[in-house]
Amino acid sequence: MEFLSTDAATMSPIGLFLQADWVVRAVMLGLLLASLWTWAIILSFGMRIGGVRKASDRFEAEYREADDIDEFYRRVASRDLPIVRIFAAGVTEWRRSTAGKTIDREGTRERLATAMGATVAQEVDRLADRLNFLATVGSVAPFVGLFGTVWGIMRAFTGIAQQQSTSLAVVAPGIAEALFATAIGLFAAIPAVIAYNRYSHSVNRVEARLNRFADGFHATLSRRLELEA
Repeated sequence: MEFLSTDAATMSPIGLFLQADWVVRAVMLGLLLASLWTWAIILSFGMRIGGVRKASDRFEAEYREADDIDEFYRRVASRDLPIVRIFAAGVTEWRRSTAGKTIDREGTRERLATAMGATVAQEVDRLADRLNFLATVGSVAPFVGLFGTVWGIMRAFTGIAQQQSTSLAVVAPGIAEALFATAIGLFAAIPAVIAYNRYSHSVNRVEARLNRFADGFHATLSRRLELEA
């Protein structure tokens, strides 16, 4: 087993990668890919959650100004927005439950709550879908990097045994590449953990907002139900 000299080029990140064992290289590549995908999710989710908030603000402002629910529904039903789908679920269930000659008021209220509650849960699951990957990277990446570190240190000790020397020139490259694997693992894990915690809080806020809208719309339909009966 041959180790490169400990010059600046060898101890650079590229040099450490090129001189690493194939197992450590695989670990590094896997962690780098995970880091790239993590940042892609972080950026895309940030834009998505911001867009949902702004669009929801506009929808709720329009909803408060609407005088006719049916006309408002025809105007907004095509919008691709969680709060719109909850509104649509309430309107659809209302129409189904009040289509007959006799109206079961309590049953209608229960079905409205169930329909909108199920839609809220579905929309939250859809919104938070990719956060599971951030949680996985945040918890697994340090251990994957640690595996690369252990493997690299074993390789360094093997080099010591083969060359029968404990000089820095023999030990340093193997130890450096091993620690570099740990650094990449932390580089992937730390942003993933921070983003997961932050975005989980954002999703919880969106869920609370959707539930508040569903409760308010349920109350509006309940009052309308009393007039219909």
